[in-house]
Amino acid sequence: MIDHIGFAVADIERAKPFYLAALAPLGIGIEMEVTAEQTGGEAHIGFGADGKPFFWIATGAPTAGKHLHVAFTAASRAVVDAFYRAAMAAGGADNGAPGIREHYHPNYYGAFVLDFDGNNIEAVCHLPE
Repeated sequence: MIDHIGFAVADIERAKPFYLAALAPLGIGIEMEVTAEQTGGEAHIGFGADGKPFFWIATGAPTAGKHLHVAFTAASRAVVDAFYRAAMAAGGADNGAPGIREHYHPNYYGAFVLDFDGNNIEAVCHLPE
């Protein structure tokens, strides 16, 4: 089981409002912020729910030419749609509009958006309808 995941973004101040908007429909918000002064190096923003940060972005150089794929579970297809609209409105790039991906399984309903660093951020619902 994964406790949390994190990665560097090129511009944390630009990425912060993008992730705030994109993850809000999923019930995910900022749970913790740690400054570069506190860590002695990089600044970090922890997104999560119920007081538990589990998705972190940080200052630093993103891995050149390598992009991360993160999929968040959505409670319904409507939440997947809301994630996609919010992420696109916040400046994300389309990487797959909401829809069924039967090649994964008959009820796989997902949407994919690229963040400002090219990371593939997905919301997925595995429930029928």
